[in-house]
Amino acid sequence: MGLLEKLNLREMKARAKRSLGSRMGDRRMVAAARTEEAEAKLLKTQDEILDTVARARREHGARRH
Repeated sequence: MGLLEKLNLREMKARAKRSLGSRMGDRRMVAAARTEEAEAKLLKTQDEILDTVARARREHGARRH
């Protein structure tokens, strides 16, 4: 399982937790799940940015300083 799949799974888990908390009326669980979902989205975005940077460096021969 690659990193992106793990991040997608993490986001889906947070959505399920938020849904469960909402149905149970547990506001703390809902808030925690929203935080986890946002964190998963940020990590996925970070991974996509790093992949884009790596690809650009490969294509243009740029080196890290």
